[in-house]
Amino acid sequence: MPEVIFPGPDGRLEGRYHPTAQKDAPIALILHPHPQYGGNMNNRVTYALHYAFRDLGFTALRFNFRGVGRSQGEFDQGQGELSDAAAALDYLQMHNPNARGCWVAGFSFGAWIGMQLLMRRPEISGFVSIAPPANMYDFSFLAPCPSSGLILNGESDRIVPMADVEGLVAKLQAQKGIQITHSTVADANHFFEKGMEEMVDIVKGYVKARLIEGGR
Repeated sequence: MPEVIFPGPDGRLEGRYHPTAQKDAPIALILHPHPQYGGNMNNRVTYALHYAFRDLGFTALRFNFRGVGRSQGEFDQGQGELSDAAAALDYLQMHNPNARGCWVAGFSFGAWIGMQLLMRRPEISGFVSIAPPANMYDFSFLAPCPSSGLILNGESDRIVPMADVEGLVAKLQAQKGIQITHSTVADANHFFEKGMEEMVDIVKGYVKARLIEGGR
């Protein structure tokens, strides 16, 4: 998989870019968990999400937020990281101008950033949020949420309690014009040390169904 360096708002950003041979393949941007708690683009969940989309025929990009790995800059409480994600999406779109769909997928902190990016980029047609930290961050900006998507969490997650994710899901499902699918993995903790394969299967099944249904 090509290692790439691309310009970000605070210096160079390091990523892994996996293009497909198909010129109009949909694109997917994958966002990693919290940089200050060891999160990086090679996190197991982030890596698994990348390959889930790749297996479905997407051109996929995952990258390190500022200050992680070889990405320049310093942690910026989410504001700078959102700008990094926007720059990464720009890079994806520049290299894939004919992509027939655009998705964002994030894990934990990356899910929070991904949902903010969703609000700012109307071309994003679907999202996958794994263990969104609804107990730590305010998700009220999703008013309304502009796209349908999947929210998935582990039933044994002690970092982001089930009740907080269910509360977020209930608020989004009450909105009109979108469909929010909520799935859980029994016995899985926040990092899916158990249930990783089931998590990937759920993500693949959801995204594949959306592609068949909407053509993108």
